[in-house]
Amino acid sequence: MAFEIEGKLYRKFDTEQKTESFKAREFVLLVEEGPYPQYLKFQLTQDKCSILDPFEENQKIKVHFDLRGREWNDKFFTNLNAWRIEGDVDNNDVNQVTDDFEEPKFEDGGNESKAEDFADDLPF
Repeated sequence: MAFEIEGKLYRKFDTEQKTESFKAREFVLLVEEGPYPQYLKFQLTQDKCSILDPFEENQKIKVHFDLRGREWNDKFFTNLNAWRIEGDVDNNDVNQVTDDFEEPKFEDGGNESKAEDFADDLPF
């Protein structure tokens, strides 16, 4: 089951060596949809622990993840297992200029004001 969600990287934790052959890293994503913010804890495992390194807290990211569930001692656990992170999700369309953009053309009016025409009464 693959999912993706966008939000702000709220907190990232250090990688923990759980056993000799297993390591995990957790991070929290802040999702501000609806009236109440949601703090979602994700887990990275093994070689995926390092994919969080280039991202800073408060940066907008998109997380691709799977749902993982298991039973242990008659208790049930669910993990959000992240496997890919993309950064700067809102900056894709910023400052893009289309091909049909034209510079505005202004007619030369001839009666431009000069700096000497104004009294400088500013205190600085």
